Amino acid sequence: MDEEVFMRRALALAERGRGRVSPNPVVGAVVVHGDRVVGEGWHRSLGAPHAEAVALEHAGRRARGATLYVTLEPCAHAGRTPPCVDAILAAGIRRCVVATRDPHPIVDGRGLRRLRRARVRVELGSLAAEARATLGGYWLLYTAGRPRVTLKLAASLDGRLAPHRGFARAGRGRWLTGPAARQAAHRMRARMDAVVIGAGTARADDPRLTARGVDARRQPLRVVCDSRLSLPRTLRLFRAPLAHGTVVACGARASQGAERALVAAGVRVWRLPRGRGGVSPRALLRRLGGEGVQEVMVEGGARLATSWLAADAVDRVELFTAPRVLGSRGLAWCGPLAVPLGGRVAQRRPLGEDTLLTIEMRT
Repeated sequence: MDEEVFMRRALALAERGRGRVSPNPVVGAVVVHGDRVVGEGWHRSLGAPHAEAVALEHAGRRARGATLYVTLEPCAHAGRTPPCVDAILAAGIRRCVVATRDPHPIVDGRGLRRLRRARVRVELGSLAAEARATLGGYWLLYTAGRPRVTLKLAASLDGRLAPHRGFARAGRGRWLTGPAARQAAHRMRARMDAVVIGAGTARADDPRLTARGVDARRQPLRVVCDSRLSLPRTLRLFRAPLAHGTVVACGARASQGAERALVAAGVRVWRLPRGRGGVSPRALLRRLGGEGVQEVMVEGGARLATSWLAADAVDRVELFTAPRVLGSRGLAWCGPLAVPLGGRVAQRRPLGEDTLLTIEMRT
């Protein structure tokens, strides 16, 4: 059997941990004896056994002399769980196929060296690009010092955002997309470490920015870009219980009094350099990376989307398209850019009457 089949299975298993293991990476593992899969596992939740340990326990005695396929270099240090290398050696694995090294400085080759010193045959690089894409923000955080950024948009066929007023007469209440698309958006939010919006969206929609109606093990950090600290303190994000877990990113010259009022309510305030149209996306990403944030979703609106695209700070676009034409009633979701941007359509998915396009901007 083509050995890539086993690694692709391990990558599919890794995805099952998405949104449940941060700040740990998502990892999948498959134990193969001969041509038969005898054990499988993935990292299910933070503090739970790692993928390798789960797969080896599933395999039991059948692991002796077998091959372990794993999407990320096994750890050789004790953290919340014992070292995976110890479990691999105790199980009698003969060969270990690893998709990619672990860029975290506490690992970064140590696991591979220990396995080789113990005379386990180690092969590195199987489906490495796919594995790094699966690791997403974890890989970027420890190689580029920033999280991965997903820009999420809901637009009409003519590329317009729903107007904030008067849209109820268009037939969907306040929503442009239908229930299936909105549920998918909440699932995305549940997989994120942080969600970012602009002051205009915060003022017009008074959102909660929580993942609702889906299996959410935790809620993302809520970040509002308000360069002047001009938003009213009555917004839900600035009141209990949401204030704790909300950050406002502002400019250096923002009101000191407004900052004191937000901090007194439990909101954190980050003073950052300005960029085009407001708070610098790159500066905010560096700050989020320093907080250990790996996955960020930018939820709009148009001004924020334009500034992040113009700063080349978007890795992926999730575009929900509704079968409606808004014309001049709507707002174009992207403004002028200095140069055109291109990407690759990675997936098209129908969601009720709507369609979700996933576009990878780093091709």
